[in-house]
Amino acid sequence: MNTINIAIADDEELFRAGIRFLLEREPNFNIVFEAKNGQELINFIANTEEFPDVILMDLKMPEVNGVEATKIIHKAQPDIKIIALTSYGGKSFITNMIDVGASSYLLKNSNPKTVIQTIKEVFNKGFYYDEIVLKIIHENIISSSGKRIKSDLDKKLLSKREIDVLELICAEHTTAEIAEKLFISPRTVEGHRNNLLLKTQSKNVAGLVIYGIQKKLIEITPDFNL
Repeated sequence: MNTINIAIADDEELFRAGIRFLLEREPNFNIVFEAKNGQELINFIANTEEFPDVILMDLKMPEVNGVEATKIIHKAQPDIKIIALTSYGGKSFITNMIDVGASSYLLKNSNPKTVIQTIKEVFNKGFYYDEIVLKIIHENIISSSGKRIKSDLDKKLLSKREIDVLELICAEHTTAEIAEKLFISPRTVEGHRNNLLLKTQSKNVAGLVIYGIQKKLIEITPDFNL
């Protein structure tokens, strides 16, 4: 089982201590850094040789808030997956974090099992959106009058193989699973994934899932849960 390196950014010391205690009980979780604001986290990412795989990011912090920190870190190190973990569940907060590259969004009143599961899902698959977040994404797409819709899903934009890979990403398959299903190497899958990110102008795998929703590769139903 792979070790998941985790950083925590939150201005509440008691919360950081509590979440650290929870996560360190998981045998494959390793806490590499704690920050009390976004600037501390940005400085750590800029100078460390041991990057976290996953960051738990609060939104409202002094000096640099979670949205700005996510934007800066995602641009510098796009492979780091960022999970918003916050008390704020409003649509604007969720939309802003997803727009700047967050891979998941959790409220602080989530149960411990959900937090642990989300970290594992994001590490393994690149994203994890529950029904509430998906509904907000879907509403934003509908209300945007096409402004957020990228180029049409057709032969001019994506190849048949890229569409196959995108559909399997949307179906929550890992790189290894996609490689096995399509009889190609994991490295080839990663190549297709990178091409998809460029062609659809998505920030990360979570962005590809949003693209899949836009193009109706994913159907939003009451029991749909990524």
